[in-house]
Amino acid sequence: MIGVRQALRLIHINNVLGRHGLDEVILATHMLRPIRFLQYLSPWRWFRRESLPRGVRIRRSLEDLGPIFVKFGQILSTRRDLLPDDIAVELAQLQDNVPAFPGAEARAIIEKSFGKPVSELFAKFDEKPLASASIAQVHTATLHDGSEVVVKVVRPTIEKIIRHDLELLYTVADLAARFWPDGKRLRPREVVAEFEKSILDELDLMREASSASMLRRNFSGSDLLYVPEIHWPLTRRNVMVMERIRGMQVSDLDSLKAQGVDLKALSEHGVEIFFTQVFRDNFFHADMHPGNIFVEPSGRYIAVDFGIMGTLSHDDQHYLAGNFLAFFQRDYRKVAELHVESGWVPEDTRVEEFEAAIRTVCEPIFERPLKDISFGFLLLRLFQTARRFDMEVQPQLVLLQKTLLNIEGLGRQLNPELDLWKTAKPYLERWMSEQMGVRSILRSLRRNAPEWSEKLPEIPVLLHQWLSQATEGGATKSSAGEGGAAVKQLKEVRLEIRRGNRRLFRAVVGSALLISASIVYVYADPTSTSMLGNAPLLTWLMGGLAGFVLIFSWPRHGS
Repeated sequence: MIGVRQALRLIHINNVLGRHGLDEVILATHMLRPIRFLQYLSPWRWFRRESLPRGVRIRRSLEDLGPIFVKFGQILSTRRDLLPDDIAVELAQLQDNVPAFPGAEARAIIEKSFGKPVSELFAKFDEKPLASASIAQVHTATLHDGSEVVVKVVRPTIEKIIRHDLELLYTVADLAARFWPDGKRLRPREVVAEFEKSILDELDLMREASSASMLRRNFSGSDLLYVPEIHWPLTRRNVMVMERIRGMQVSDLDSLKAQGVDLKALSEHGVEIFFTQVFRDNFFHADMHPGNIFVEPSGRYIAVDFGIMGTLSHDDQHYLAGNFLAFFQRDYRKVAELHVESGWVPEDTRVEEFEAAIRTVCEPIFERPLKDISFGFLLLRLFQTARRFDMEVQPQLVLLQKTLLNIEGLGRQLNPELDLWKTAKPYLERWMSEQMGVRSILRSLRRNAPEWSEKLPEIPVLLHQWLSQATEGGATKSSAGEGGAAVKQLKEVRLEIRRGNRRLFRAVVGSALLISASIVYVYADPTSTSMLGNAPLLTWLMGGLAGFVLIFSWPRHGS
């Protein structure tokens, strides 16, 4: 049931759309199509003083509707392959050109947060905003030691506005789940919950600062990406101070060309950075629109605005990498099986039927040159096809999907010939090999060795307890017989106990050797390049081999 406040908000949205000449959007909904002719009777059409381009009208409507709608426009602005050019150009202005709030208010917020005048915090503070976005705006400043910084300040009262809009989104999601045929499958309430978490996280600048620090650490010394340094003593929940960076906006192609930046390499590096964050670090920048990305003259990316970051579980990583590679190889059977294994579609789905449906969608697309294939378009077609298989939206992957679409849109803007598949495939193959090969085993041993070292002294006690219980069980079993049958049974039981003890002994000793060797490996000198000169590593290899042989060379019958 829609409450009074939500109803008023819906009325406000309709009024904004009508005021900007978008009343046809309202009347184009399925329910209102029969009365679409009424748009010609709309007062907005009678008294409209100017006829602005549709892109301008859409941008202004989103700005008037607030931060949630601005975010929606930002996402759309990166999809040049899906939007007409006039609309994409206008929506691109939403990246960092949202109307600012007065600088005096920003100064007051800073002074309230720190309990000190701005003059004590900074040697110089510019009240004129450098950039203004939907959640916060940025001012330039200079510290007392001469360092140039930027000061990010959250908009006043923005949290209240966002929460009101979220309530409306939940109401719409509940109605969609109840009355829309695809509502249950698309799980709109879960999607809104994921969006709520992301946008509320953006309001906490302490969280953003910690994300920036972690991303900076992940790419420390990298030639691909630079992350500015956070000034922690001057950071609070609604104020963040960060190193000021100098660079060209990634969408400014003329400046990039004038500086001699290789746009082809730049587009490919963007894809590599994305997959590195997702699969190597499991921590990725999930708001990579052009307003948040700059480029040094050397061609290195600079990232800003870390309010939305994404993570994936280890299972999600394997699922995604496997699906991507299966698509690259046109292994539609594997794609169908992975969808079932991951729970995206019900477990009783007929894999053969699902495979055929995927093939029907993908084959016509893959017949085109790979550089001409839009991954966003492919996802859209697959999503439509999977409807009849009750495929559910996975809320935990919404951020990743959005970011991948942003990366593709940005890459194609830099280099229309970008082959996303060719650029990503070698990286994914290497990652999968590392996850399933010897390196993965060694990393697991190194990670678990400390815990094993604590358990190792307990093994003799556990072995003694097991042997005692086995012997007592055998004696009890033998006493159940009578006469010669009992004696024969006792001999068989004792023989089986001896065999079991030998197998157990080898397993315990082998496991102990493996565990001990792993502990030695953990503390081995990783800088030594000589096998004979690295005694701990040589010990690990020999001990591990001996343990492996003991465990898997089980004695045969009669041994």
